[in-house]
Amino acid sequence: MKFDSLQIIIPVYNEGENIIKTLQEIEDKIAAPCIIFIVYDFDEDSTVPVVKGYIERKKLKNIILIKNRYGKGALSAIKTGFDAAEEGAMLVVMADYSDDLSVVNNMLDRIIQGYDIVCGSRYMKGGKQTGGPKFKGLLSRTAGLSLHLMTGIPTHDITNSFKMYRKSVLNDIKIESHGGFEIGMEIVVKSFLNGRNITEVPSTWTGRAAGKSRFRLMKWLPGYLRWYIYAIKGRFCKSKPT
Repeated sequence: MKFDSLQIIIPVYNEGENIIKTLQEIEDKIAAPCIIFIVYDFDEDSTVPVVKGYIERKKLKNIILIKNRYGKGALSAIKTGFDAAEEGAMLVVMADYSDDLSVVNNMLDRIIQGYDIVCGSRYMKGGKQTGGPKFKGLLSRTAGLSLHLMTGIPTHDITNSFKMYRKSVLNDIKIESHGGFEIGMEIVVKSFLNGRNITEVPSTWTGRAAGKSRFRLMKWLPGYLRWYIYAIKGRFCKSKPT
């Protein structure tokens, strides 16, 4: 299994204002060679012509535009990216450059050391969150810290989408999430209950400067709650997840 390069999955929805900055951040801050999958829902997405122009100007071959094959939405886009990636390390990154990509080199080092999942953590020592809706942040922090304390799951930030995976972790589980970004939480919870090797690194999240967030708290909250309860039941009932 090769980890000399990194596969980055970026789900987008009209991120024409942000995507170039994100791509430049990847180039500037990540040492490993990267293959970047930008997954969009519809042909008129403002991200598409911007990325095509960027690829043409710089004559790049490592940036690949892929149309979402599972239907609209972030979860389907992430699944499409997972399908496109080969064996090795995969990282999910948001297009609004909200995550500090300077920690990615450390995350990849942890994968090379033998970890299966490395979680970017805003809520562990050294992590930070700036901006964003306060209620959403409170719920996220409460969920992460309480689940860590109750179950021993080795991350303080279970809801963060900024995670790096060995692709092989997907071979052990069946994805059942239905919407939003809950897929990252599902994968970590099921992998933890399966005995996979998981760790975290401190990360910084900053609220977007341009464009409109597609995060829908009340719509997606039941999905997060589902995996929160699943983790507690699985931890204490000792049932093996699928």
